[in-house]
Amino acid sequence: MSKKNKQFNKTSPYGQEWFDKEYTAKEVYKRLWGFARRYKGLIFTGAFLGMVTGGAWAPIFSVVQPMINGMQTASTQTQTETTAALPAPTATIETPAPTTNVATPAAEPQQKLSKLERQSKKESEKYQKYLDLIEEQLAKIGITGPSATLMVFALVAALAISLKMATQYLNQYYLTKAGMKVVMDVRNAMFKHLQEQSLAFHGRADVGRLMSRATGDPEIIRTLISQTMSDLCRAPFEILTAVLFICFFAIKNNMISLLLVAIIGFPVCMLPIVWIGKQIRTWSKRLMGQTAGITSRFHENLTCIKVVKAYHTEKSETAKYEDYNLRAFKICMRATRWSILVTPLTETVAFLLATIFVAYCLSTGHGLSEIIPLIPPFLILYKPMKQLGRLQVALENGRAALQRIFSLLDVHEELQEKPDAQTLAEFKEALVFDDVSFGYDSKKEDIIKHASFTIKPGQMYAVVGSTGSGKSTLANLLARFYDVTDGKVTIDGHDLRDYRIADLRNIIGAVTQEALLFNATIAENIAYGTPNATQEAIEAAAKLANAHDFIVAHPEGYQRIAGEKGFVLSGGERQRVAIARAILRNPPILILDEATSALDTVTEQQVQAAINNLMKNRTTFAIAHRLSTIRQADCILVLDHGTIVERGTHDELYAQNGVYRKLCDIQNQQA
Repeated sequence: MSKKNKQFNKTSPYGQEWFDKEYTAKEVYKRLWGFARRYKGLIFTGAFLGMVTGGAWAPIFSVVQPMINGMQTASTQTQTETTAALPAPTATIETPAPTTNVATPAAEPQQKLSKLERQSKKESEKYQKYLDLIEEQLAKIGITGPSATLMVFALVAALAISLKMATQYLNQYYLTKAGMKVVMDVRNAMFKHLQEQSLAFHGRADVGRLMSRATGDPEIIRTLISQTMSDLCRAPFEILTAVLFICFFAIKNNMISLLLVAIIGFPVCMLPIVWIGKQIRTWSKRLMGQTAGITSRFHENLTCIKVVKAYHTEKSETAKYEDYNLRAFKICMRATRWSILVTPLTETVAFLLATIFVAYCLSTGHGLSEIIPLIPPFLILYKPMKQLGRLQVALENGRAALQRIFSLLDVHEELQEKPDAQTLAEFKEALVFDDVSFGYDSKKEDIIKHASFTIKPGQMYAVVGSTGSGKSTLANLLARFYDVTDGKVTIDGHDLRDYRIADLRNIIGAVTQEALLFNATIAENIAYGTPNATQEAIEAAAKLANAHDFIVAHPEGYQRIAGEKGFVLSGGERQRVAIARAILRNPPILILDEATSALDTVTEQQVQAAINNLMKNRTTFAIAHRLSTIRQADCILVLDHGTIVERGTHDELYAQNGVYRKLCDIQNQQA
């Protein structure tokens, strides 16, 4: 790799991902077969039909020379009959010519012609029975002589071509169907795999690049199976059929040197393909990475479109996107230059070999009956040779895509569930943080340091602190979005890691500062996570969340589409829909992550009333930004750089005149 290319990879924001790996061709295609083996019936049927398609030329090749000889024989018989019917003077002129001047020189060619005729006759015995039957039927309708011979050839050719067309259609149909099914399975596997990864993985990964890898790259698999495999099954058999016929014909007619051309020539055709294939794979991987970058940039821009509009940066964003596209264009052109070089190189080598063959035939003085039968197989060789050239390109592109796919599937940062994990149906005794510490891999210092506290059923615990003190991290550990580094979190005396993750999620609900809604109806958003909820239950939850009135005020009511991330709703409306979703799920433990911090005073009062309804008879862990919302908490934890520095009720902490009081005084002054 040149220094320029290394520098390009180093500076490009869309180079390899941190989890990318290198795999051999054997490894990736063996793993691909793991997905494809479910559809081996379709694949093997399609492959067999491809082989039949490739071998369908054999009947045509086989009858060419017998047809030529038959036509020559029929023509000779016609001339003989015409000569016998001529007057006596013409017969007298004919007598001296063959007997005096040409007798001796023509003896050897005549012997040679007789030998060829005997060989042709012997070869034609295999077909004679069928040919005689066809000619007999044609004679009944008045078609005889050369016309009958041509008709026989046309029928044989028509049957062979019809067979070839039918098998080629079915070959492509079955392989395309198998390819689409494999793509579907790969996409499902990648989506499922991404769902299983922890928040630590999603915090490091770029959404746009994951989208490109999980949706675009598998499409190459479909091409690989439906088109490339079709060519792989058909082209070699077309080549094999043509080459075997050429070899058989060469041996029969003492043209042994032609075999040397075939044996040496075919590897010569493949050498440039193998060499160029390595270059294609390198640039294909870079192109896929850059294309993923374009998708990422597009997704990021649309996600942050409000910021772009607010700061009037449309032109600069467009310039950045054009720059990414330009980089992709340059990489694509480098890959294209190598790809398109395969076909002309293959064609040039094949043309040279054909030229050598023709020159050889002409130099040795072989007749038309020997040269013409070899023309069709040489012409047929042209297309599959081109397909083999494209085949190498497709295989290298497929290998590059499969490396990206399997690199993602080989990332395992999901939370581990024990094989004998316990069930958890309800929260009865206590939720305990026992000397808990936690730090991200990329951080040198723990974010949470030796946190210890106990929450009883029905209690409300709140945590406060400055930005970056670890409040949200503490809530994430409670919900087991991350596993603790040291210590343990227990529910009813058992470590969270001892429980089934699904059971743990069922007893814990969360309402976050940013209410995330799906681009679906409001009813579907409220019922998310509770698939069997009735319309009555959905409306009851919305009423408790103070959301029913604004929902039914719109003509579409509960069937109104919320838009991307709830775009059509206001911030307070989104929060109340999210609270209704939590009420409907009815979890015994509730996490409130600054649920009212981004709202105005009037909206906050509406949302706070909904939250109060949500907290009834529940154990609540609240992350508070506005301290006025947690005055009634049973215990308030004050975090400072990941350490609990104070704890107690509002009155107790305020009386201590410590960190909590300073936070309260600052907010009172701002109010």
